[in-house]
Amino acid sequence: MIRGVDIMRRLIIASTGKSAGRTTMIVGLARAMGKKVGYIKPFGERILYRKKRLLDHDSVVIRSILGIEDDPEEMSIGFDHSKLRYMYDSNTTREKLEEMACRAEKDRDMLIVEGGDLTYGSSVELDPISIAKTLEGSLVLVVSGQDDAILDDITFLNRNVRLDDVELKGVICNKVHDVEDFRLNYLPKVEEMGIEVLGVVPYRKELTYLTMDLISDSMFAKVLAGEGSLSNRVETILVGAQSTNSALSNPLFNKPGKLIITAGDRHDLVLASLGADTAGILLTNNILPSTKLISLAEERGIPLLLVSADTFRAAKQVDDMEPLLSPSNRERIELIGELVDSGLDLSRFD
Repeated sequence: MIRGVDIMRRLIIASTGKSAGRTTMIVGLARAMGKKVGYIKPFGERILYRKKRLLDHDSVVIRSILGIEDDPEEMSIGFDHSKLRYMYDSNTTREKLEEMACRAEKDRDMLIVEGGDLTYGSSVELDPISIAKTLEGSLVLVVSGQDDAILDDITFLNRNVRLDDVELKGVICNKVHDVEDFRLNYLPKVEEMGIEVLGVVPYRKELTYLTMDLISDSMFAKVLAGEGSLSNRVETILVGAQSTNSALSNPLFNKPGKLIITAGDRHDLVLASLGADTAGILLTNNILPSTKLISLAEERGIPLLLVSADTFRAAKQVDDMEPLLSPSNRERIELIGELVDSGLDLSRFD
């Protein structure tokens, strides 16, 4: 298939590893370029279950932030390798992918396709390289981590990954702790390989925090109070498994933006937590607190979430969460836009 010159440019944004920041780069890039963007994520990864529908978290987030009207259910072909192998073969997968791309890019200036890491989806023809070949798009890779890890990934890519018939537009070095040092000591080594560096984006701690709405969505929690404050940022986590006095004497209890994880029958601890600087309270064991506490949390605008997991399991789930982007966190979205605008050479994307 050869696309006509009237079809807009297609960008496939993927990464060399997990948690590299693909979604944040897409949001920042789309906002900084000021173009009307179409978006698809062919192989969904993070499942959201809403109104008896399986949706991809990143698709829902990007749709909301960028004002895309397309149904998020139509932005992904599937989520499970075995189901995809059962439903499609190589030819029908490519046909479905092209059909999705044509629909998503209609009346838009450009199409951004989010892939996973380089190997994800290879067995079902939905890895980033296969997607780039099918859609005849340009591949952009997000690489992140410590400076040496970034250099390792790019060197491995250059030596071992075959990109026949694929245009590698370049790499974005993300979450770099010392940008000046990276540009001075590492960037020349990358350029010697002949790989374009499209930008260097600095690490910012603010982008590593969880938010209460992300915790709520990820844990399928019931929101008992404080729904209007679910955008609260979690900077400190305190597990209230000890006595109330011990919890109150813990230095973490006085930290700003704290999340308290405890059982719903810990009345004194929940009451004490409904003070200043509490980002939210995660109640475990499916134990409802008193209506008085729920009313007080609502009055003070502190999210009160209820889950069925015990305190240990709930704390482990929170600890394992990635700080994914949320449409309600406008400060984070604005920060991403600023970082991308200053860190990337946007002229290379025209």
